[in-house]
Amino acid sequence: MTDYRAVNLANWNDRAPAHAASPGYAVRRFIDDPAFLSEVVRFDRPLLGDVSGLRGVHLQCHIGTDTVSLARLGAAMTGLDFSDKSLFEARRLAAAAKADISFVQADVYDAFEVLGGGFDLVYTGVGALCWLPDVKRWARTVASLLRPGGRLFIRDGHPVLWSIDDERSDAVLDLKYPYFEHQDPLVWHEETTYVETDVTFTHNETHSWNHGIGEIVTAVLEAGMTLTGLVEHTTVPWNALPGKMRDTGGGEYQLIDRPERLPHTYTLQAVV
Repeated sequence: MTDYRAVNLANWNDRAPAHAASPGYAVRRFIDDPAFLSEVVRFDRPLLGDVSGLRGVHLQCHIGTDTVSLARLGAAMTGLDFSDKSLFEARRLAAAAKADISFVQADVYDAFEVLGGGFDLVYTGVGALCWLPDVKRWARTVASLLRPGGRLFIRDGHPVLWSIDDERSDAVLDLKYPYFEHQDPLVWHEETTYVETDVTFTHNETHSWNHGIGEIVTAVLEAGMTLTGLVEHTTVPWNALPGKMRDTGGGEYQLIDRPERLPHTYTLQAVV
């Protein structure tokens, strides 16, 4: 586990420029249309509510499309990510989109040390917790960032979805990978990425972990937060199980066959 940050950093740094250039992240739309929001934040809005005037931090913000979207909804945003290449793209996007956002490079576990506390909102987007080995440490970090009454908002891939074999070609949903948090990382070697690109990558290894819903909720409670919402969704914002999912619009996908069998994503909210 000692080198997981270095391994994952090399992978994300390799892919950040390709993500920014891909139509999947719609960077050009952000620049051309001052009202444009990312599909992820558009999905989140009914549960997210009014964020205008809030001081917010987006943890693991990557190239900043969701961060810019939250700023366009009126929040005073800071974005944090460990990838310098991702933040280069995020700063370039924010400047071109005329969004006043501070981007800070740091590991998510070091967020309080580099940012301090007093935030009204901690926002974490899809595909974030799987890169962290210790969900309890993450929850303590979130709690330290929030002022009294401040709120955590996270939508992420459901741990049941993360545990399914995504390479199986038949119709069976096979629970192949750990559902619960595990000490040793899952080690992946993938030459592609999750958006359309013709780029050939060099660093193709990643290390990841799963965390069960009960573990996530318990971590939030033990960190001193009060759970205010937990919603499970039947869509996910990428084609997580190729050949088994259909595009439902708005960047969301769901199982073709009986989608009610599978929790695809979840939204969790809590306050300090």
